[in-house]
Amino acid sequence: MTPDTLPAVATPPVPLTVEGASVLHQMMRFRRAAWRALGEDQRHEILAEASRALAAMETPGDGRQSALYSVLGHKGDVMLVHFRRSFEELNRAQLEIGRLAIGDYLEPATSYLSMIELGLYESTSKVYGGLAARGVEPNSEEWKREIEATLERQRQAMAPRLWPEIPAAKYLCFYPMDRRRGETKNWYQETMPDRQRMMHEHGMIGRRYAGEVRQIITGSIGFDDWEWGVDLFAEDPLVFKKLIYEMRFDEVSAVYALFGTFYIGLRIPAAEIASIL
Repeated sequence: MTPDTLPAVATPPVPLTVEGASVLHQMMRFRRAAWRALGEDQRHEILAEASRALAAMETPGDGRQSALYSVLGHKGDVMLVHFRRSFEELNRAQLEIGRLAIGDYLEPATSYLSMIELGLYESTSKVYGGLAARGVEPNSEEWKREIEATLERQRQAMAPRLWPEIPAAKYLCFYPMDRRRGETKNWYQETMPDRQRMMHEHGMIGRRYAGEVRQIITGSIGFDDWEWGVDLFAEDPLVFKKLIYEMRFDEVSAVYALFGTFYIGLRIPAAEIASIL
């Protein structure tokens, strides 16, 4: 057989990803009746403790930070967003909130667990193509070494995006989403080049809003009920409507996207927690 007639090496359909901060969203309802039954001095003491604890948690440092939001609508009263270096640290943050006296008046409504994820469609195509051209067998030791070297370069280059501070914007829009797996349309049966093309077109819309909204994508496959979480941060909530509506018309969203519940939160500094209680 000549090189032109050698069978092509079948490459995996899964795009490479790099992961960063572990993320937990906690949506809670405030037990107002029980709170009102407390004396003023007791409420003051509880708020002072909560304010001190949350102030320490909201100070960014080495990929560790929390933020408090007042939720608009009936889906909850407050939302806490935690960025940490690991799931163990997320667990400690959750337990720390629960141990505060104010935890007795916060009833969990729902939560979402995920991890910051950056998809590497372009890098995946290049490295897979190069390995296939050299006849390297997928998942062989040589293949794994090349893939890990690529991922490590990307981790270093993208460290600021993998371990960001929680943006200080006034508003947060959070929602989970899936890619469609229907009878006639299935994202996971599309070819790598087609998925890469669609994701590029999808991303170009987001780039036009770069000065108005900050987007952080988290992966949750195997962690929670949906496949991804999306956090949008902005000073003007109207940009959420405009961006998400425009994205509805591109192929990725129009054909393959399934959306979960949307949560809109107003950022509350720890020192002002009393204002929402």
